[in-house]
Amino acid sequence: MKTQLVTEQGFAALKQELDHLWRVYRPEITAKVTWAASLGDRSENADYKENKRILRQIDSRVRHLSKCIENLKVVAYSPEQEGKVFFGAYVSVENDSGEEKHFRVVGPEEIYAQSRNISIDSPMARALLGKQEGDEAQVVTPTGVQPWYITNIQYHAPEA
Repeated sequence: MKTQLVTEQGFAALKQELDHLWRVYRPEITAKVTWAASLGDRSENADYKENKRILRQIDSRVRHLSKCIENLKVVAYSPEQEGKVFFGAYVSVENDSGEEKHFRVVGPEEIYAQSRNISIDSPMARALLGKQEGDEAQVVTPTGVQPWYITNIQYHAPEA
């Protein structure tokens, strides 16, 4: 089961997406469906079929977001988190090969918002939780356990 946590920014983004779908995009597509339907024979009408398909996708996403927003728990930043990896942290790690990764630990509903987000349910995040800079985390991967070393922890977005 997915963790039902979300950052304040993630919650705002989900609400904004829902609002846009419901107030802007859905009415726009509904108007196109109405126009296409007015042309007559719907069985041969590609505009009608395509826009009905898009409308079903919108409705599905609206249902998902509505249910999701209702059940999510917003986790706000707390100064007590400083120095350790917890929900919402921006973390930099490095392995023995010198490979570096930089990401933010967020809820499962937020991982698609940015490519540098990882779910708190992921093996990497689970291994890092509660650790400090300089600590080693043993991350379980399909190829075996891999050590990663925490090089930086922040709770405010790092400069790009």
